[in-house]
Amino acid sequence: MNMHPQGGVANRDQRPNAGIDVCKQHLDVCLGTTAQRVANDASGWDELTAKCRQADVDLVVLEATGGYERGLVCALQDAGITVARVNPRQARDFAKSMGVLAKTDQVDARTLRDFADVLARHQDRAKYITPMHDERRQQLAELMTRRRQLVDMRVAENNHLEHAVGKHAVRSIKSVLKTLDKQLAAVDHEVDDHIDRHFKDQRTLLDSVKGVGPVTILTLTAALPELGHLGRRQISKLVGVAPLADDSGPRMGKRRIWGGRADVRAVVYMAAVVAMKHNPVIREFHSRLIAAGKPKKVAIVACMRKLLTILNAMLRDQALWNAARHVQQPTSA
Repeated sequence: MNMHPQGGVANRDQRPNAGIDVCKQHLDVCLGTTAQRVANDASGWDELTAKCRQADVDLVVLEATGGYERGLVCALQDAGITVARVNPRQARDFAKSMGVLAKTDQVDARTLRDFADVLARHQDRAKYITPMHDERRQQLAELMTRRRQLVDMRVAENNHLEHAVGKHAVRSIKSVLKTLDKQLAAVDHEVDDHIDRHFKDQRTLLDSVKGVGPVTILTLTAALPELGHLGRRQISKLVGVAPLADDSGPRMGKRRIWGGRADVRAVVYMAAVVAMKHNPVIREFHSRLIAAGKPKKVAIVACMRKLLTILNAMLRDQALWNAARHVQQPTSA
């Protein structure tokens, strides 16, 4: 008998799993041996939720679709049903490994059901489970996304300005840049206010680390809710800074990082680069790796992993930065 993460006690081997293929207009669900299509709206979510609860479903697997799955995920989680929102690439790779080359909504739902059967008994099951939705964190994630869009637009307009010659074009570009600057300032103000009202304690902890700035705090808070709740190996794999083995027989391949959350990894990279200069623990760790002959890129990734591990431990223990504590925990490259 096992504890269900969002429900009661049950034997997973005796409980069915479900796969749901999501599109903008409808949902195709495969539950056990039955298939059904419902609308992707509140009434459809309620119908699927009721069927999953009636069947005592252990795990529902669906793909991330850029937001079309959000309402369904919230409805399922509110009903106490465990959901795994997986990367579409993972689901497609699984389908190919099973010899499923055809692709329709119904076929995808069956494949996701089979994928759910595998994940339900996976030793790292917890890594795949989608955290319970948090409206406050979701609002922060939307602000983070909007901020990134504005920054990208500003970079594009600056590139246009560099090659503009006519005064009318230059005037237009500068006007757009001025508007974008105002929008960025407004979003930054909203972000600061939102974090101060809802995630002040977490910001206080993260802000105590040299190298961790406002953008890093925003991204970790919005896009990595698992920080402080997983082990160091799990959190490293989740972000994509854990070296993965590539061995076969007597061959010992190079360890490489791969996958993970690219937006989080990008800000951890920048934080690590700054920390290598201004954070005594990360600076000493980086110097030790370089002195040992490690390639520069390997040393940077190791610093990213160490910094992430430290932040994870700080949030887990609700402890401010303590250099004396962390300098005694060297991490191998």
